Amino acid sequence: MMNTTLLEDLADVAKDSALLQGVLMRIQETPNSSELVTYAPFTLFPTPVPKTVFSQALAVQTHYNTLVDKISQDPDFLHEALASTIAVDDFTARLFRIHQQILKEGRSQSIVLGLNRSDYMLDQGEDGSSSLKQIEINTVAASFGGLSSRTPDVHRHILKVAGRPEESQRILDNNPAAGLARAVSKAWELYGSERAVVMFLVEESQRNVFDQRYIENELWKRNIPTMRRRFDDVSKTGSLDQDKRLFVDGREVAVVYFRNGYMPQNYTSEQTWDARLLMERSLAVKCPDISTHLAGTKKVQQVLATPGVLEKFFPDQPRVVEQIRATFAGLYTLDMGPEGDKTVAMALAAPDRFVLKPQREGGGNNIYGSQICQVLQGVKASTERTAYILMDKIHPTPVRNYLLRRDAPLQISNCLSELGVFGTYVRHGKDMVMNECVGHLLRTKSSEHSDGGVAAGVAVLDNPLLV
Repeated sequence: MMNTTLLEDLADVAKDSALLQGVLMRIQETPNSSELVTYAPFTLFPTPVPKTVFSQALAVQTHYNTLVDKISQDPDFLHEALASTIAVDDFTARLFRIHQQILKEGRSQSIVLGLNRSDYMLDQGEDGSSSLKQIEINTVAASFGGLSSRTPDVHRHILKVAGRPEESQRILDNNPAAGLARAVSKAWELYGSERAVVMFLVEESQRNVFDQRYIENELWKRNIPTMRRRFDDVSKTGSLDQDKRLFVDGREVAVVYFRNGYMPQNYTSEQTWDARLLMERSLAVKCPDISTHLAGTKKVQQVLATPGVLEKFFPDQPRVVEQIRATFAGLYTLDMGPEGDKTVAMALAAPDRFVLKPQREGGGNNIYGSQICQVLQGVKASTERTAYILMDKIHPTPVRNYLLRRDAPLQISNCLSELGVFGTYVRHGKDMVMNECVGHLLRTKSSEHSDGGVAAGVAVLDNPLLV
């Protein structure tokens, strides 16, 4: 056990190393609204992860890529899966109306680009074994591919300074930024105009800008021009020509990479929604397009767990179905009817066994424990309950670690980790021209927090140490 002075010295080394390696995050200072560049929060030490489940998560990712793509091409499935949700959830309904309009007009672009991240926790069984269980799949604005490309060098350096050189060599290489950029560059290449740009569609205020810059830099290495614009910029300067080519600020856009647009608060006006529709109607490759965005909703995740549904998408591939289904946690409908009533009763009887999930992205939205009872008691007899799904609560094994945050004291915590796996695919018409697993992400938080990611100020960046 290291003494306190040694740990504090090591923490200082770690923070300096993070800055040197470029593990940075732009945050907003509230006192005077000035911006400060600092290191992103991270763990002092890497977290042990069983090699078998880590390999399992990587191996299934290309199947998840294929599944998301197949769902996006099946409008009947999306309509049936989301029918109850869009009746009560205004945000999902607005997205779905754009989807319907694009179907009515006909898709302008046959090139499809997917940058996904599938998130998991390790569920500890009563016999002490760990099994991989999916929390969700992110099909829009999947973040931290950039910063997670830099964290391995930080932990390698920390372990060397701590006198653990052998363990430092066990930190895996990881470069999701390069893999994500490789897929974007393939879509840009297929678009076929060297003058056209990749447009990052970003938020008004960016705390996580450096995560995106790594991917931008990878594109510039390939001589692919990029620009960063907001919904307001598209609304004011965006237009389509007679061939539906998208122009923003007078520049032709080959690829729209959405790092915004996944939460209701991102759409501040009708003009914002009009800008989203303009981009969806355009010839530009969208990442994601509207149907792929909808494929990543919580309700679709729950429907996929229904017996027989995966077989519909993989009719002659029982092994693929088995690999995907093995990662599912228990997922339960709250639709009106006997099955939904059973789910409500089950949740009210044992709320600590479950997580209540709304159709929202961005972290910090899930409902736990006694709050489940409060919410369900209020909506159990109403169609409002169909805005949620219920999922079994996953029980990972806590690990002790130090979470390094700016201006936070150094103290050991019981920690829980979440493994993310990045996947990319590019389809041109009916031909899948790229389908890859391009890296991983480990995020760790104190066990006192039920929900929330890095951007929400709860979790920190980490690295797996395979055991």
